[in-house]
Amino acid sequence: MGHIQFLNCLPLYWGLARTGTLLDLDLTKDTPEKLSEQLVRGDLDIAPITLVEYLRAADDLVAFPDLAVGCDGPVMSCVIVSQKPLEQLDGARVALGSTSRTSVRLAQLLLAEKIGVRPDYYTCPPDLGVMMQEADAAVLIGDAALRANLHDGPRLGLEVHDLGQMWKDWTGLPFVFAVWATRRDYLAREPEVVHKVHEAFLASRDVSLEEVGKVAEQAARWETFDEPVLERYFTTLDFRFGPEQLRGVTEFARRVGPTTGFPADVKVDLLSAAAG
Repeated sequence: MGHIQFLNCLPLYWGLARTGTLLDLDLTKDTPEKLSEQLVRGDLDIAPITLVEYLRAADDLVAFPDLAVGCDGPVMSCVIVSQKPLEQLDGARVALGSTSRTSVRLAQLLLAEKIGVRPDYYTCPPDLGVMMQEADAAVLIGDAALRANLHDGPRLGLEVHDLGQMWKDWTGLPFVFAVWATRRDYLAREPEVVHKVHEAFLASRDVSLEEVGKVAEQAARWETFDEPVLERYFTTLDFRFGPEQLRGVTEFARRVGPTTGFPADVKVDLLSAAAG
């Protein structure tokens, strides 16, 4: 099983430790990009996978229903940080400090079609100080984005634009950044195991959100963010993957599919309710 060591996934894994389920899972920790590659290659049986990579490999994968990392409005941890108004970024240098192709593709889509600009993009490590020396704006995700959003952006007098809120304002829909999926061949071999893992994650998410104060308190011990900020973050994120979230995925695929490596009408297969 794959495991992303970002704060946004903590509520999905925290409950596994509480229930003892973690003992039954062989976890591989890596970046969203690397885990996605390993699942597609077949090195992992079940893993979180960024939405773009899931849609590219949809023929080989089955997604877990009601389990995702997304937002319905602000996400707080996927942002564009800019030294100037977004409308002035046409032809400007924009740094992509992201390991997630989904956030990058979303940022490019919003800048091109919502704002109407075509920046000059380049990729670099997610260090906001370095980025702002070389670029007019930067796309950040995960914990680096949270720091930029809450601390560094305001301190440096930079504009911070939340990608989740921009998408919601534009389409009226939720956005899904990552889903949990299993390989189709593994599901055929081990349907019972897959369903048990799915159930364990749903239970983990539910207990984590019920006890979100405790999750925030524990995370605050090793993070630079305090409890109230973490609790706000964990309750801002949307861990559901239901009909509305699927509509968001369908809309994103329609807009970017042909230029991103999957059909505009790509089919999302969800794990059925009954094992086997």
